[in-house]
Amino acid sequence: MDVFAHLFSWIGNHLTGPDGVYFRTTEHVQMTLLATALGALVAIPAGLYVGHTRRFEFLIVSIANLGRAIPSFGIIGIVTPLAINLPGFGFYPALIALFLLSIPPILTNTFVGVKNIDDDMLEAARGMGLKERDVLLHLELPLAAPLIVAGVRNAAVAVVATATLASLGGWGGYGRFIIDGFAQNILVEVVAGAVLVALLAIVTEVLLAGLERLVRPRQASTEKQFLPQLRASRA
Repeated sequence: MDVFAHLFSWIGNHLTGPDGVYFRTTEHVQMTLLATALGALVAIPAGLYVGHTRRFEFLIVSIANLGRAIPSFGIIGIVTPLAINLPGFGFYPALIALFLLSIPPILTNTFVGVKNIDDDMLEAARGMGLKERDVLLHLELPLAAPLIVAGVRNAAVAVVATATLASLGGWGGYGRFIIDGFAQNILVEVVAGAVLVALLAIVTEVLLAGLERLVRPRQASTEKQFLPQLRASRA
C-alpha cells in the first residue's frame, strides 16, 4: 500500500525530461501506431484476397497460428544481434517483433470477416453486374469492416502490452520504467510503468471499440442496398 500511496507523486515528479512520462508515452504510442499500421498494411490486403478468392486458406491459417505460437521476446532476442549495427539500436528489433505480433489477429479477422459473408448476397451483387473488384471493395469490405477493426483493436492492445519487453533489447517506452526500477530496486517506478501500460491499453481498447461501432452503420446500409436483389434471387 505504501508503494501505491507514492505512485502519483512519483509520476508527478517524473513527467518531463528525457526519461520522463511524457517522453516515454510518446515512444510507446509511436511504436504501437507504427507496428500496428505496418501489420494492417500487410494483413488486411492478404486477408481480403484469401477471403474473396478462397485460395491459400490453409497457408493463411498456418501463418496466423504460427504467429501466435512464436513468443515476441524470442523474436526480439533473435533480431537484436542482427540489428546491432543499425542506427537507433533497439528500435528495429522491437518494431520487427511487434509488427509480426500484430499480423495474426488482423489477418484472421479479415479473412473470416470476408469468408463468412452470405453467398447469396454475393451472387446477388454479381447478378447486378458488379465486377469482382467491385464486389470486394463495395460489398465484402464494408460488411467485414467491423470484424477487421476488431482485429486491429486486438492487435493494438497486444502491441501496447508486449512493447514493454522491447526495453530489454535496448528500446524505451514504458518498459524502461520497469527495467530501470528493478535494476535500481525502486518498486514505485516498476509499479508506475505497469500502471501506465495498463492505462494505455485501456485507452487503446476504448478508442478502437468506438471506431468499430462507427463502421457498423455502413455495414447495415450495404446490406440494405443488396437486400432487394437478394430476395429476388431467392424467389
